[in-house]
Amino acid sequence: MLHKSLSILLCFSFYAISFSQNSFEIKGIVIDAKTQQPIEGANIISNNLFAISSSNGEFNIKNMTKEVYTFTVSCIGYTPKTFTVSTAAKIEPITISLNESATKLNEIEVQGKTKKRVLQESPTVSYMVSEEFLNKNRENSLMQTLSKIPGVSTISIGSGQSKPVIRGLGFNRVAVVQNGIKHEAQQWGSDHGLEIDQYGIENIQIIKGAASLLYGSDAIAGVVDIQPTKTPLKNSFNGEVNLLGESNNDLLGVSAGIQSRKDKWFYRGRLTYRDYGDYKVPTDKINYENYIFELDDNNLRNTAGKEANASFSIGYISDYIKSETFFSNVNAKNGFFANAHGLEVRSSTIDYDSSNRDIDYPFHKVNHFKITNNTSVTLDNHTLHFDLGFQNNHREEHSEPSPHGYMPKPSNTKEREFNKNTYALNIRDAFSPNNQHDIVAGLNIEYQNNSIGGWGFLIPKYNRFTIGAFAYDQFEINSNLHFLAGIRYDYGLLDTKSYFDWYQSTVDNNDGSTSYVYLQRSQDKTLDFGNISASAGLSYLQKNTTYKINIGKSFRMPLSNELASDGVNYHMYRYEKGNLDLDPEESYQLDIDIDHTTELFSVGISPFINFFENYIYLNPTSNYYETLQIYEYTQSKVFRIGGEFRASSTITENLQLDVSAEYVYSNQTSGAKKDFTLPFSPPLSGLFTLNYQLKDFLFLNKPQLSASYKIAASQSEIVPPEEQTDGYQVVNMSLVTEMNLIKNNAPIEMRIKLNNVFDTKYFDHTSFYRLIDIPEAGRNLSISLTIPFK
Repeated sequence: MLHKSLSILLCFSFYAISFSQNSFEIKGIVIDAKTQQPIEGANIISNNLFAISSSNGEFNIKNMTKEVYTFTVSCIGYTPKTFTVSTAAKIEPITISLNESATKLNEIEVQGKTKKRVLQESPTVSYMVSEEFLNKNRENSLMQTLSKIPGVSTISIGSGQSKPVIRGLGFNRVAVVQNGIKHEAQQWGSDHGLEIDQYGIENIQIIKGAASLLYGSDAIAGVVDIQPTKTPLKNSFNGEVNLLGESNNDLLGVSAGIQSRKDKWFYRGRLTYRDYGDYKVPTDKINYENYIFELDDNNLRNTAGKEANASFSIGYISDYIKSETFFSNVNAKNGFFANAHGLEVRSSTIDYDSSNRDIDYPFHKVNHFKITNNTSVTLDNHTLHFDLGFQNNHREEHSEPSPHGYMPKPSNTKEREFNKNTYALNIRDAFSPNNQHDIVAGLNIEYQNNSIGGWGFLIPKYNRFTIGAFAYDQFEINSNLHFLAGIRYDYGLLDTKSYFDWYQSTVDNNDGSTSYVYLQRSQDKTLDFGNISASAGLSYLQKNTTYKINIGKSFRMPLSNELASDGVNYHMYRYEKGNLDLDPEESYQLDIDIDHTTELFSVGISPFINFFENYIYLNPTSNYYETLQIYEYTQSKVFRIGGEFRASSTITENLQLDVSAEYVYSNQTSGAKKDFTLPFSPPLSGLFTLNYQLKDFLFLNKPQLSASYKIAASQSEIVPPEEQTDGYQVVNMSLVTEMNLIKNNAPIEMRIKLNNVFDTKYFDHTSFYRLIDIPEAGRNLSISLTIPFK
């Protein structure tokens, strides 16, 4: 299958290469009208044609048909100029002279700040992820790609799904924001992934620590902020095709995106499709509940899946207003490891090993539809931001019908269904009353309604409304010393609906008689929550060193599953019961960040201290429902401390070493699990990466060879019935290069990656499947191409 996959991949790429055939071309040079010196980096643009002048001012445009073209030549600091050329006549070399622009540069120098400088001045501990990083480190899911950042890890569910964990906290304690709107799915489930297409993303900001001040309840541990892509250049059209093939699960993937802009109107679009089979693990048997499951050819049966995504946006930009409306739909169908759904699979008639690409029971399918609008209006020294969003997350879980306890055999395979609609509105006013103050005040409103279906009950139907108001001020004490302080108040309502079993259960009465009743699993209940968040911090810049300190108080509203669940979670093989008496989580956190960067060397450290007044967790009890252990949601005080270390050094002109490490210590200081840690607590780990810049070879330009070595300590700090995990070491390698194969076009980017080089068997402590003795994926070779066009 691998050979077929790679053959299709190469055929696709060579077809794209051969598609570009030139018929006419023009050559020219761009010079300064006053000095007559060449201008580098000037843009020469016409419909579907684009070039950039080289260091000697020269440009060359091919692939022109027989017609009249009008080109616009522009460069920062110069007045744009247009020229017309006809391909019907002989085209002589063209000289374009640009005049210096009358822009007042002094004003730009006073007001303009680079993105790096803005981040340095903010006391918030954050990390900017560039498009280059995303392309170079792309894995099977967005969060697996981001897991290479210190302090960020994932809860992985198979090879294609994962959810974010920041400093050991995940689920609804980490807010994922896309285009200003919080991504709302079924984040509470440990087997629910993140329904976001990772292609076409340019910048992501990772905020570590309490961020409830800006983002509300679910940002108590941090934020993954997927920021809007930059606006296309005027009179431009470009796009790219991404091709991917992988050996471990025979994955084939393609993603194609385009964007264009005339003057004030612009649009973008993207289509993505991925299809993959069962992934391989470096073992031939799985021990689950003391039952041995044999694996066929190391395939983790029924972990195949497919994904089809589409997105489109249209926008308008002028001197005072910018608005973009974004439509997206992510659709996926994924199988769950057959033996992860309880032991009844032993009596199943399904031949799970007949094919490594079929999706049998149990599986889930999810469709996430999203419409968002981001509008900003500039009025004098005020900038008003409006974010409006609608989301529908429709998830179905299907499994082979089987009777459980008093429940007879269901008539269909739909075990659970969740249909969640979310409406959101964010309003912010950013203004500067003087040169020292940058003030932001805002309002966040969100409404959710979640309906349920299927024959298996876990959480009730509910409605949820939240509203929050905040304000903060970043005060410039001097050019290198900045102070930020803010406050927020949130109010929320949660309205749960009653639910009765669709079948009768036997109940023993006090008089010795027996009754058959439809048991009530949830009740009509309205709960309200209110809380205050606050934050204050300082940042100080001293030559090459940046110092940050931030202290904050944040909170999180309890979720419907924590308050009102009452059913069997077959993916975890346990009975889960909510608690209507839970209070909102309150967290206090101190963050420090010190970063020293020079041209050849950088080093940074980010320690934190965190205290939860009433952390919510699922506690295993000594009680049983039928044959399943009952887990109940409860609360305790929790103390956490840890941090990240990072360093980078240019050893030689072509060799660079990057080192990072992270550690989190957690301890419950009260409650039923006093003196235990928290579930899914990541162990001490480190990552060493060597990057070597090779010389150009044949058609390979800027080839860079990388080797990474990850080492993780054993994790003996667990919460029963969790099991300890041993330490491990994993080696990954990659080659990233460019290929100038299409004339008059940007180079093709090629990435060849070999993960888990030595096919090491190891268990990641934050993996969902680790709970049932399934190791991480084995050796995987992947080849990807990014083919740009314009």
